[in-house]
Amino acid sequence: MKRRSLLVGLGCTVAAGATRVASAIDQRGSADGDDRQAAGLPRRLLGRTGAKISVVGFPGLALVHAKQDECTAGIHRAFENGVNYFDVAPAYGNGDCETKMGIGLEGIDRNKVFLSCKTKVRDREGARQELEQSLARLKTDHFDLYQLHCLKTPEEVKTALGPGGAMETILKAKEEGKIKHIGFSAHTTKGALAALEGFPFDTVMFPVNFVEFYTIGFGKAVLKLAAEKGAAVIAIKPVSRGLWPKDVERTRRWWYRPVEDEKEIGLVMRFALGLEGVVTGIPVSFLDLLDKIIEACREDRPNTEAETEAIRRLAAQCESVFRREEQQVASAAACDAPVYADSPHECRTRRHV
Repeated sequence: MKRRSLLVGLGCTVAAGATRVASAIDQRGSADGDDRQAAGLPRRLLGRTGAKISVVGFPGLALVHAKQDECTAGIHRAFENGVNYFDVAPAYGNGDCETKMGIGLEGIDRNKVFLSCKTKVRDREGARQELEQSLARLKTDHFDLYQLHCLKTPEEVKTALGPGGAMETILKAKEEGKIKHIGFSAHTTKGALAALEGFPFDTVMFPVNFVEFYTIGFGKAVLKLAAEKGAAVIAIKPVSRGLWPKDVERTRRWWYRPVEDEKEIGLVMRFALGLEGVVTGIPVSFLDLLDKIIEACREDRPNTEAETEAIRRLAAQCESVFRREEQQVASAAACDAPVYADSPHECRTRRHV
């Protein structure tokens, strides 16, 4: 693997031409590419990384719900159905999901998998320990994408970018060939914007779905700045239909209510994938729903006007998941207590593993 210096990683300012990669590149792939889809599932260019990834990513957190045999079968089934982008993090099941994915990916050609991982650790030493631990659990010598996980406040971003922050470890690991591309995930507008302004990230992982977009405009500012900076967007929570209404039976033990109807899944996934710069979506973390979502995304087309209007009407009946956290950070209120105690994604950061 070609190694690059830290200076290349940091760069000066991303060149004006490169900052508009998201809008300049046909995100569905080059005209002469034979790999614009696999097993009928479309693939798109992940911005300036040059990698072509499936429009549906494998949600590593789903592995927390099953034993190894079922996890391995789910991983192989997804791969056979065209998924080549696999996402996981040490925070998922306290490392259990990484271990299960590492075992589950055995037998699949590593060169045909785009593997991403993350760290919630914000300091240099702790991030190095977590990175090496993740590589060992996933039985690999490199990550195609490594991300600062769940950035919430501008202060967190500043800490992670250093001096002495996790970014120093990430850049060093890139120089060593252990990381190819660098990204981040965030659940708040302020956190995401601060990150995009602070470093030339290759990707931004952010909640992009019809409920948040139409009820509180959540995601609009992030999509706009990501396009300006040339960062490809990875949509998370694309099939969320908001918080569970009090009068609706919880069909799943999950902190938000997922869309489960096959027709509606197609509508909401096409909505998320149709927004500027969005390359792929990470579905809700259940293997049975992943199968449905893969099938729904084989039809590579935009929603019609009638379908878009149907989504707007559906959103009006739903309640935002991220409103409280967005308001909390926007008002600079204390963020020590979890906003949603039952959320496995709750942004509890650590300085050391």
